Amino acid sequence: MRAKAGIHLSLYGLAALALGGCASTPEPVIGAAAIQPVSSLGQAGYTHQASRTYLLRPSDKISVNVFREPDFSLEAVQIGVEGNVSLPLLGSIPAAGMTAQQFEADVTRRLSAAGLKSPMVAINIAEYASHLVTVEGAVDTPGVYQFEPGARLSSAIALAQGTKREAKRSQVAVFRTRPDGIYIAKFDYGAVSQGTMLDPVLEPGDRVVVGTDGLSIFWQDALQAIPALGVFATVAIDNN
Repeated sequence: MRAKAGIHLSLYGLAALALGGCASTPEPVIGAAAIQPVSSLGQAGYTHQASRTYLLRPSDKISVNVFREPDFSLEAVQIGVEGNVSLPLLGSIPAAGMTAQQFEADVTRRLSAAGLKSPMVAINIAEYASHLVTVEGAVDTPGVYQFEPGARLSSAIALAQGTKREAKRSQVAVFRTRPDGIYIAKFDYGAVSQGTMLDPVLEPGDRVVVGTDGLSIFWQDALQAIPALGVFATVAIDNN
């Protein structure tokens, strides 16, 4: 069955901005970088600053080491979709939404309450399995990739082995899901590479599309609807 795509725009401000009007890539400035988001390209909700505090998320894998208590230690345990993790003696307990240090303190407290004398607990993140980005379009190896917190748009394209020769590097879109819709921001990857445009920090679930004439009709339509300030697009696909 052929997929039909519809892009429903909810306008909170200006009309949608077409990709074709992108200006030429500016020359890089030595010792300076344009790191502020360009609101007119839909970048207002994107940032170059990585969070210094990581909160555990469902699907992440953690190691639990209880000093001199191998029966209570686990090399790698995955946080479930509900945010809980199952540990020896303690059963299923919440983990998502805490830092590793907070969860460490919580496990220590619970083990003490369960009768273990002076437990020494170390919690480490074994795998950021919740952090996935989809890279599509004119890249050498499209696919879904795992990334570490703090990775950027340039990291996603590098994971996909870079752009193809026919890529429209000035037409790169990042699709980001939020509670009120799917936000789309446009980036000129040439400018990003030269440090003259924001290289945004990725969020779990981001979708990066590098423009090319060979894209599907759905993505061509979506890329022509990059929102201006205060505009977001809710993208719906009908598979009938």
